[in-house]
Amino acid sequence: MSKPGQTVLVALRKMIASGELAAGERLMEIPTAELFGVSRMPVRMAFRTLEQEGLLVRFGGRGFQVRSVSPDDIAGAVEVRGVLEGLAARQTAERGLSDEARTTLEQCLMQGDQLFDKGYVTIEDLEVYHDLNMRFHEVIVEGSHNPAIADALARNDHLPFASVTALAVDRNDMVREYRRFNYAHMQHHSVFDALVNRQGARAEAIMREHANATLRYAEIFGSATAEERMKVILRSE
Repeated sequence: MSKPGQTVLVALRKMIASGELAAGERLMEIPTAELFGVSRMPVRMAFRTLEQEGLLVRFGGRGFQVRSVSPDDIAGAVEVRGVLEGLAARQTAERGLSDEARTTLEQCLMQGDQLFDKGYVTIEDLEVYHDLNMRFHEVIVEGSHNPAIADALARNDHLPFASVTALAVDRNDMVREYRRFNYAHMQHHSVFDALVNRQGARAEAIMREHANATLRYAEIFGSATAEERMKVILRSE
């Protein structure tokens, strides 16, 4: 895909994940091309990719609309992510961490400790956590030296909240969010310990359980109060 096509694709994915493009909203080639200042061809290619990923469906004979994503869709994708990241953790543990990977993971843990030690979190704190969480997961996937895992994750991670690149926060209940993310951070400590000690089965089990922290947001996503309650933190491209 061309660079303009990639730009449109990434932007539309973000707009769908954040709810800016709501389920059922129609998308047409010409208005979308005008919005992004590109020709119709990059938009057409982006639409086709999003259709293949399941985020868009054809609307009549012309144009597309944003697909309605059910809680079961999200839960299924999260479960698959847990299996894939669990496999990555097991293979990374069995291979052993490189010095560089170990240093990066330790930095993520230390940075997370500083966020949670004060006993509460803000949205700004969780934006920092979002970035360190992505780094932590990426290092584990890279450490497996199994490119098939990264490829499979990329295909699975298009649904909202199914990927570590999109962090959902319920801003109506930041006390509960502190507990949730602090627990997730403690799981990071546990999986790091398993990786260092080359305990493949333990690392795999922790990472599979770790993915489940996302699941309660499957019910909130798409609800009438989602726009008011939810803050979605996305990867900066």
